Amino acid sequence: MIKRIAYLFVFIFVMSSCKSTKTISNTVLIPMSSKKVIKNHYTVSFDKETINATIKARYQDKKQSHTISIKLRMQKDSAIWMSARVLGIPIAKIFITPTQVKFYEKLGKTYFEGDFSLLSDFLGTEVDFDIIQNLLLGQAIVDLKGQKFNTEISDNSYKLEPRNQKDLFDLLFWINPLNFKINKQEVRQPNVQKKLTVKYVSYQTIMDEVFPKKISIIAIDNVDRVFLDLEYRSVEFNKRVSFPFNVPSGYKKTQLHE
Repeated sequence: MIKRIAYLFVFIFVMSSCKSTKTISNTVLIPMSSKKVIKNHYTVSFDKETINATIKARYQDKKQSHTISIKLRMQKDSAIWMSARVLGIPIAKIFITPTQVKFYEKLGKTYFEGDFSLLSDFLGTEVDFDIIQNLLLGQAIVDLKGQKFNTEISDNSYKLEPRNQKDLFDLLFWINPLNFKINKQEVRQPNVQKKLTVKYVSYQTIMDEVFPKKISIIAIDNVDRVFLDLEYRSVEFNKRVSFPFNVPSGYKKTQLHE
């Protein structure tokens, strides 16, 4: 279970003085060009330097379900650190930089250290630091500015679909018409019956920053389904953060294909 959570986190793969965003259920959306939608999306990009947050995570697959407490620390564009606990007991740590992925889990006393290439091979699609960071921030997981999109209104959102999809997988984006953050994004691999859906159930405003409050992640692999719900319980920006990570002695190095 710990490995599967780690894979989701690294894939993708995070309140006081805050308020929820407005509902859009009765809003009539005005058609807008994809160029304008994308420009608005990047206008509201996350602009704080650090994040110090706690997250309540609920994990479920066909065999088990768990509630996990996660501490998240992030230095924008350079480091993502997570420490997971169950019933107050530490169970795992994850540390991600633009060049390296590390994690260890206490139950099986295993650890992993490597770059993103092995992880990308394991998941069947390219993964890098920016994808993981953007997933946690409510931003598009790929650069939208370098592509052409078809746009339509769908599910009270501006739906963007690349005019030229990738050979091995399809990308879809639903953008919130009020705050222009992501409402939902999907990676589909129809040839191998895989799909990853990341839905941003709600947002909150903290220090004038529109930031996710609840995120729902569903990973489908043929008939297998994994659900991971994340709820930010506390969030602070621009605080000094550290990233302690030392693999305990006696742990065995693991490979992602195991």
